[in-house]
Order: sequence, then C-alpha cells, then structure tokens
Amino acid sequence: MWYIILVSLYFLFAAAIVIAVLLHGVRPSKSLAWLLAIFTVPVGGILLYLLLGRNRRKNKLLKLKKKAFLNLPKPTASHMSTLDGEYGKLMKLVYKNSFFPPTKYNGIHLLKDGKTTFEAIFKALGNAQKQIHLQYYIFEDGELAERLLLLFKEKISHGVQIRMIYDGIGSFSLRKAYLKQLLAVGVEVYPFLPFKLGRFLSSLNYRNHRKIIVVDGKIAFTGGINISDKYLKGDPALGNWHEMHIEIEGEAASHLNTIFEMDWYLVSQIILDPLVVAQTTFIQGHDSLVQIVSGGPDDDFPSLEQACFTIINKATDYLYITNPYIIPGQAIMQALQTTARSGVDVRLMVSEKVDSKIVGWCVRSYFESMLKSGIKIYLFPEGFLHSKIIVSDDSVSTIGTANLDDRSFEQNYEVNAIIYDREFAKLLRNDFLKDANISTMLSYQEYVGRPWIEKLKEGFGKVFSPLL
Repeated sequence: MWYIILVSLYFLFAAAIVIAVLLHGVRPSKSLAWLLAIFTVPVGGILLYLLLGRNRRKNKLLKLKKKAFLNLPKPTASHMSTLDGEYGKLMKLVYKNSFFPPTKYNGIHLLKDGKTTFEAIFKALGNAQKQIHLQYYIFEDGELAERLLLLFKEKISHGVQIRMIYDGIGSFSLRKAYLKQLLAVGVEVYPFLPFKLGRFLSSLNYRNHRKIIVVDGKIAFTGGINISDKYLKGDPALGNWHEMHIEIEGEAASHLNTIFEMDWYLVSQIILDPLVVAQTTFIQGHDSLVQIVSGGPDDDFPSLEQACFTIINKATDYLYITNPYIIPGQAIMQALQTTARSGVDVRLMVSEKVDSKIVGWCVRSYFESMLKSGIKIYLFPEGFLHSKIIVSDDSVSTIGTANLDDRSFEQNYEVNAIIYDREFAKLLRNDFLKDANISTMLSYQEYVGRPWIEKLKEGFGKVFSPLL
C-alpha cells in the first residue's frame, strides 16, 4: 500500500514539474531535454531539474524587492545627453536593463595580473577615509587575506566602516576562524546563499560571481581577480594566472557601490544609507565615458548577454575577445559567425592550459565551426589566461567578471564596465596583439584532422555545457 502511495506522489510531483517546464521553459530544445530527463531518469531527472533547470527569470526565487532599488542613481540631463552617437543603442540598452547611464569624468587604469592589481587595491584601501565595500566570489585564506585583516583592523580603529560579502560556495574553504576574526575587529560580513540543506536545490546553481571593491564611494575595482594567493604566486599545475582588472575613479565607481548596496540588501535585508560623495568635477585625465552593466538570474532580461551581443554585431573593423570560458549560446555563436563572415576581423584568445578538463573539452567543441566561419582562434601558452575582455574598433571595450557562457549570462550575478574610450580601446587592442604574437593560432585544416578521440571528448563536454 505504501508503495502505491509513494509512486502516486512521485507521478503527481513529476506532473507538476512537467507543467512548470511547459509554462516557463525558455527554449524548446532545452525544455524537451528536461522532459526526456524527467521521464527516463526516475527521481534523478526531477532532482537535476530542481537543481539546474528552473527558469529563475520567471520564478524570481530570491525576489530582489523594489526597496533595494531606492538608491539607484537618477539620470541627469548630462547623463541623458550621452545616450546618442555611435553607441547610443548600446548605451540605451544597458540603461534600460541595468538602470545605470553612462557617466563622464572617470579616470580608468588598466591593471594587468595580480601583483599590479593588489598594489593598487591596497593603496586605495590604505587611503580610505569613510567606507570600504568589497565582495568576492572566491575569498581564500592566505597571505592576502591576512594582509586585509590587518588593514581592516587599522582602518576600523580610525572610524572607517567596512562591509564584506563572500559567495557561500565559491568561498566555501574560507575558515570560520578567519570570519570570526573579521567580525571581532568590526567588519560586517555576510555570505551570499551559503550552503544549507533546506534550500540546497534552489540555490546551489546560482552564485554571486562579482568582484567589487569600492572605497569611499569614488574609487572602485572590478574584473576577474579574486582574493587568492594564486594570483601572486601562481598555481602548481597551471603556472601563473594572467588576469585583467580595472580601477575606476569617478561617478562610475558610485554605480558599482550601488550594486554592492543592492547585494547587501539581498544578503542582509538592510537598506544602507547612501554615502554622500562630493560632486564629480573635471580632473585632467579623468574624461572617460564609462557605463556599468550588471546581470543576474532575477533580472527580466539577460543584460550582459544582450550587451555583448550588441558589441559583437556593432563591430565593423575588428573584434578581439579574451576569455577562458567561451561557451557561446546560440545567439552569441550566431553573432560571432555572422560578424566574421561579413568581413570583420574576429579573433578569440583562450588559455592553452585548462583548469577543468570537461570545461576545456566543451570550449574546444565550438572551435571547428568557429574556424570554418573565419574566426581566428589563439591558444595562450603561458600559465592560465583568466582575463574577460572584449575590445572593438578602437572605440568600445568591456572588462568585468562575466565569462562568455550561459552560466554568466543566465545563472550568476555578474558585473562589467563598458568603456567608450578610444585610447583605452587601443591599449587593450595592443595588449591582445602582443599576446597573440606568443600564442598558437589554430588552423581550420589542421583542426578538422584532429584525432577522433579528441572529437569524442569535445562532444562529451558539449553535452554538459548547460551545467558548466
């Protein structure tokens, strides 16, 4: 009797899941795959769907309430005047999706690799007068963490307020003893969706991948570098980690601070009083137009994917992309191939070494069709290349935390800075070409002749692309 009851309950639950797939499925192919999994893999199919398959844009399980938007910047006439010109459509798109207008009078500094980045970060933190906000996907124990602890203790003794968010899964190895030390010196600390059995299925797949530091609301850092000693000392298996970060001084820094405040509300349910920052005035060399674009699974539209899609389609001369995880969805793949086929010089650079074999196979599973369409692909040989950059036409570029994959576009909380600055774009272009000179450029003829076992591995990896 109990067996019949369990089976009946199972089928009722399965029916409810099927209805949810039909009502909220994003793509027919993906919905069909989940329906097949539910019907052919008893119990496991339902668990996988609950863990990985739900459409967060429909369900909005975290429900980022409107209260968190109270401190969003109100665009001025000066802001609105920038929403024209060559990239006016991109600017309007980002503004509608993320609520941040382009801002003038920003100083931007490109920071390459860990040593340069952390020198700039510790200098800015050391000069903090009122407030330090920081959030990281990976915050690991080590020398950097200890240096930060000592600095935080000193700054708090001088009246500086410090708040910190760390991702509950990305920073899972962070010792509780260290967190207690942070609390003991006065740092306010919250985890983002920590591991809990009660909400394991609803939260594990959705992470806060942002890396943000904001000092006094006017100097900010973002990019791909986490708080980990490997960015200074390298990795025993992969060698040196190569990465790009950016320092922003100006109004765009306050927009990154707003993103932190919204995330703070999400983890703490506390609305922070906005920090009063002096009116931005023109400073020699601080004249870059910068726009912040944020994205997460609770947004109505995939803002980062739409921004990247627009930049790709807008390219007329060249498009250079550096990213370790180029696993394009159908829209991005079509945009890349169409742009390349139309005569634009499209180049991608990925790391020759990989930090995950399955991810590496998945990334390479797209190479053949990319090469066939005229896209040039370079394998960077020195260490592990982790930068996340797009630059186009000596006019526009973006640096941030987002990879070129569905996880960053659909499942993670991410943030990028879009820079409408010709000199900065040229700097990134020249850096790309310099790295290309020491990289291996793939040939379509040679690549199609690779061993069948490699093709089999790539096919295996591609099957798991929705999970990566």
